[in-house]
Amino acid sequence: MHSISIAGLVCVDLRPHIDESAQFAPGRLIEIGPLSMQLGGMVGNTGENLLDLGVPLRLECGVGDDELGHYVRDSLQARGADISGIRSLSQVGTSYSLILEPHGVDRTIWHSIGANARFDGGEIALDGVDLLHVGYPALLPALVADDAAPLDALLTRARGAGVTTSVDLSYVDTASAAASLDWHAILPLIAGQTDVISPSLDDLTSALRIDEPFSTALIDRMLTQLLEWGVAIAAISAGAQGLFVRTADSRRFRRAGRALLERADEWADQDFHLAPLWRDIPVTTNGAGDALSAGLLCGIAAGFAPEATALLAAACSGALVSGRRTTVEVISELSPELADPLTFLTEGR
Repeated sequence: MHSISIAGLVCVDLRPHIDESAQFAPGRLIEIGPLSMQLGGMVGNTGENLLDLGVPLRLECGVGDDELGHYVRDSLQARGADISGIRSLSQVGTSYSLILEPHGVDRTIWHSIGANARFDGGEIALDGVDLLHVGYPALLPALVADDAAPLDALLTRARGAGVTTSVDLSYVDTASAAASLDWHAILPLIAGQTDVISPSLDDLTSALRIDEPFSTALIDRMLTQLLEWGVAIAAISAGAQGLFVRTADSRRFRRAGRALLERADEWADQDFHLAPLWRDIPVTTNGAGDALSAGLLCGIAAGFAPEATALLAAACSGALVSGRRTTVEVISELSPELADPLTFLTEGR
């Protein structure tokens, strides 16, 4: 099993239970349900999904020296994660999000950036790391400052150390500071140093200011573009339309770091689509993309074949959307053909 390090945005998700009757009504008292608190952001979501699968990992992020920061550290340490890369910063708060998600309605997120504003990747340790996954650069202003020079430096350093690099994107809201950045220049720069990229279709189109509905032609265009920019594995999620994966040729995989080098021929020239694996009406969409990335990372680190890796990614996303954890038992139920390949993750528990 190749070693994995997860780096980037972390926050605490605060989610009040609300139904369709909740509304903004100045001067009125609106009754809502209990509040749940859990880790969020890419580090929290993808990290916990991997821990649920039984995958050991190192975490790299910044938190404030406050109660929420202690919650982040204590929660992940209790799960067995290596938290040596979680840095407590003074004079800044831990990032948090208020998630408003009435039943059957897509979520609205109010987000406080907090300590994430200072994260530039410069202190990330690469010793003993085979696979580095960096998440949400659009929400990490220090990482994409100066036309993403710090992110480019991090990925360059990682690839120079033989580390397989992976990046996940996030939605670029037109009202956010990230919308003012030149993503037509930044995305090719990132892709040129990235072996695996796992954005949603909305992530890509929002960054590139593409205003058109889903179509297989659009997916084809985005996959082709990512490979032309230099990635080895492009995995685009499109909600109810499923997961689309396309890979580069074997020559590109021979430059893809330790986690992929030995399987260059097996991973080369793949192109396939997987339907969603969730059941019934989605319970939540929050973190579905992070769960998908976790499955993708787990499959690559474990040496799974391409389609088994993509199936694991789809199953992890399906478990999350169905309101369940991404444990080996749940994944095996959603996709029985993964039960045997995942057996080694439960050994020794």
